[in-house]
Amino acid sequence: MKYIFSLSLSLLLFSLGVSAQEEPEKRLEKANFRVQIFERPSTSEIILTEPDPEFKNKLPISALIKDSAAVNLQDLPKAAEIDSLWKLQLLNTSLFDTIQKSIHEQDYSDVVYKDLPTDTLKARLEKLNSRTPFNIEYNPILESVIKSYLKRNKKAMENLMALSEYYFPMFEKELDRFDIPLEIKYLAIVESALNPRARSRVGATGLWQFMFPTGKMLDLDVSSYVDERMDPERSTEAAAKYLASLYKSFGDWDMVLASYNSGPGNVSKAIRRSGGSTNYWHLRRYLPRETAGYVPAFLATLYIFEYAKEHDFQPKKPDVAFFETDTIRVKKMLTFDHISTVTGVEKEMLQFLNPSYKLDIIPFIEEKNYSLRLPRSVSGAFVSNEDEIYEYVTEDLAEKKKNIPKYIETEDRIRYKVKSGDYLGKIAARYGVGISSIKRWNNLRSNNLRIGQYLTIYPRKPVVSQTSSTKNNADRKATKIYTVKKGDSLWSISRKFPGVTVQNLRAWNDVGSSSLKPGMKLKVSKG
Repeated sequence: MKYIFSLSLSLLLFSLGVSAQEEPEKRLEKANFRVQIFERPSTSEIILTEPDPEFKNKLPISALIKDSAAVNLQDLPKAAEIDSLWKLQLLNTSLFDTIQKSIHEQDYSDVVYKDLPTDTLKARLEKLNSRTPFNIEYNPILESVIKSYLKRNKKAMENLMALSEYYFPMFEKELDRFDIPLEIKYLAIVESALNPRARSRVGATGLWQFMFPTGKMLDLDVSSYVDERMDPERSTEAAAKYLASLYKSFGDWDMVLASYNSGPGNVSKAIRRSGGSTNYWHLRRYLPRETAGYVPAFLATLYIFEYAKEHDFQPKKPDVAFFETDTIRVKKMLTFDHISTVTGVEKEMLQFLNPSYKLDIIPFIEEKNYSLRLPRSVSGAFVSNEDEIYEYVTEDLAEKKKNIPKYIETEDRIRYKVKSGDYLGKIAARYGVGISSIKRWNNLRSNNLRIGQYLTIYPRKPVVSQTSSTKNNADRKATKIYTVKKGDSLWSISRKFPGVTVQNLRAWNDVGSSSLKPGMKLKVSKG
């Protein structure tokens, strides 16, 4: 049965495009201000005697599900829309690349920036030093970094300031819980440029750039669907715990910053090599090059954010704040496409609010607590209509027979063996990564691959799995047999079949070269 609602003939003409020449049968109905949904014969039109002028804002999600034509009548508040700035930054790595490049390639030469005299900078750094637990003393190296950021990175910094309006309140809440200086929030800018999906060349991931083993140690879940290193709240809590543990070891926040980047072992070595000093500027030459630029980048970022008004930074203001959102624990699998359909929230907004779901799918696993973050303007309506929503999603998935990947726990990286017919684009698409990323991870100078070559890959998505029976049947069908001829060796046979090695032939047939005889049958494919 199909359902639809109507407010008046004029509303129908405007919203549904009914032609003015049509003369449908008319029927009067008293308005039901809560749920104005009626059975509509094809030749009749319902007119409400007491229409509710704000009814379309009260339309329940269940009505949208039952009749897709009504979706266009949903008029969500502007608070549910996301600033175009956020859309640009969602999957944009330019800010991350800019920050990382400045850390790795900073030459620390003098930078001329007349708007910030050295005496003024010294006075401001002294004020910052008096109110923070960090050692923010003047240093010519720090001055050159600050001035280079002001001179070359002003637009990037304004974008980061805009993003910080969303993330910083949440950071401060978690840092305060663990008694960590609130200024540590600037560390996430240096680490990831506030991009929750940022991934470094060595596989560190998320706002706080956790490596896979560290994330696992801190109970951050990584699977085919989910990477909690990219979850803003979960990863921030993990970062706070980790930073607190580092402080227990060092008792000095400058040393905590250095060890967060390069590891406690490298910092303790630098302390030994310096003769026992714990002053960062004395240790700096004994630290890895990246860490040597890391702390100045943090201090420069802290300075610029704290003195943003003095330097006339004018970041845009976001339409959505973190505390204007709410989380709902999922009870069944949901896809972002379905959530967008029933709530009217743009898919890009859902991706921004829920960056840890790698495939735009929220799985349901009994022992896990996966949740959906939504703007508060629609979260209540979602909860009120949960049963209808889950029923709609289940039926739609079954009807369209969508191929949903199987949930599997994943490792941070895999070793992929190149097969016949493989090329970089094909492999990249299979694992949801970029060609340039594969080349960077494997130090490839060209796109050429050779059969049997091993590649290190940090996958973003799994391959959709087949059922075991299908896979086994396919394996059996793919099995090939070769009859040994006079003069054959395992090496000469392997050359006849691309992708097959001598080791493969030995493993599949349990033979050695000395035991080969003419007429012998050998498997030349796995099966």
